[in-house]
Amino acid sequence: MKSHSHRLSIKEKVGYALGDLAANLVFQTLITYLAYFYTDIYGLSTDDSSVIMLVVGLIAAFVFNPIVGALADRTDTKWGKFRPWILFTAIPLGVVALLAFTTPDFSYKGKVIYAAVTYTLLLLLYAANNLPYAALSGVITGDMAERNSMSSYRFVAVMFAQFFVQVFMYPIILKVGGGDKALGIEKVMTVLAIIGTIMLLITFFTTRERIIPKPEQRSSLVEDLKDLIKNRPWVIMLVLTILVFITLAMKGGSYLYYFENYVDEERLRIFIQPILDLLSNIGLNLFEDDVVSSGFGLFNAGGIIFMIVGITLSKKFADKYGKRDVFGISLVISTLFIIAFYFFPKTSVNLMFYSQILHGFFYGITIPILWAMIADVADFSEWRNNRRATAIIFSAMMVGLKVGLSAGGALVTRILNIYQYIPQSENQPESAINGIKLLVSIYPAIPFLMGTGLLFFYEINKRMEDQIEKDLNERRSEANS
Repeated sequence: MKSHSHRLSIKEKVGYALGDLAANLVFQTLITYLAYFYTDIYGLSTDDSSVIMLVVGLIAAFVFNPIVGALADRTDTKWGKFRPWILFTAIPLGVVALLAFTTPDFSYKGKVIYAAVTYTLLLLLYAANNLPYAALSGVITGDMAERNSMSSYRFVAVMFAQFFVQVFMYPIILKVGGGDKALGIEKVMTVLAIIGTIMLLITFFTTRERIIPKPEQRSSLVEDLKDLIKNRPWVIMLVLTILVFITLAMKGGSYLYYFENYVDEERLRIFIQPILDLLSNIGLNLFEDDVVSSGFGLFNAGGIIFMIVGITLSKKFADKYGKRDVFGISLVISTLFIIAFYFFPKTSVNLMFYSQILHGFFYGITIPILWAMIADVADFSEWRNNRRATAIIFSAMMVGLKVGLSAGGALVTRILNIYQYIPQSENQPESAINGIKLLVSIYPAIPFLMGTGLLFFYEINKRMEDQIEKDLNERRSEANS
């Protein structure tokens, strides 16, 4: 392997992090609003919404991601393997993200077709942009401490994107649309598409690829796939990622239904009023118009702020105790605060907010670690096979992300249908209310707990991390001498 200094400047870490901030303006919008957009804004049935999200998502996961991963590993340009993909997909991704949340005046059948086509294009471009972006973290540096540091920068940026989407976006949609949610979301997505495109271009221009495969390294796609199948940590990370993103999609896509249909509006108003008064005094008046949107935004804000706190502590814990153990313990604790939501009466707004804050803190610790573990799996594959196939290793994360997002999003609308939810109705049957409560508590807790169990079979502990790093550094030094 050809390798240079692996110490990274703050400029490069920030530049790399902006790429995930841009991607998460799209990704967090899909998690938080896609199901609600399809059922309560665009006007699709829960069944049709479920089919579109599941079928298109699975195609993206099992067709788009492997193809992009294989092509990216075989890309060879003056800019490297992965950076060109970020450059050439930046503008198309922004355009299609806008189109996917546009509401053309078609017949119902036309709307279904339009939703399926735009969602397919969006997931294709997201894969072509974000999979090489994720793989880039595995070749910017081979220093695991620097990689942990870069992951922390990256996921602070992710949290800022999540903060905007989950806290401010819904009130802004209502404000700029004058109450017309369809118009509001189109205006907001237009601005986000422009900002996201600029950020991706900054990522391209501020990063470098330093871990370069030896010229004599040649491997076929079949060899790479055989390596993956025999790589137990990769298989475990694939399944773990699917489970994590099923949970994120289920609870993230259900909170707006929860606030609109379950939480007691008067108790919510009383609880958030002091916060609204404080924000008003410093000029933040976005939350004045609607109690539900205000409460929804502030609820998400508390969780995200404490996620960021957890992220900032993640590197310290991971460096000392190893990624696997810290990830597993933090995930279990965060899950307990998800389960608690099922037992909260609709008037216990304070308990809802406190549970969200504590869940956010412990889950935040896991966020950078999950992605850094994928980079470790790429190192594990090189350490064992003496060949590096970074992008196809990272396809585990992207396949898992797409499958989890698709399955979780489809489960939201499917479960709502099973529990007799009525789209665009202010009066829901008791069965629908119970289904919404289950969607933010018991159902999303199950995949998290299953993922924790998988970690007992994941062999890359702290001792092995150190051994892999030491051996690979020695090999690369010998190759450069």
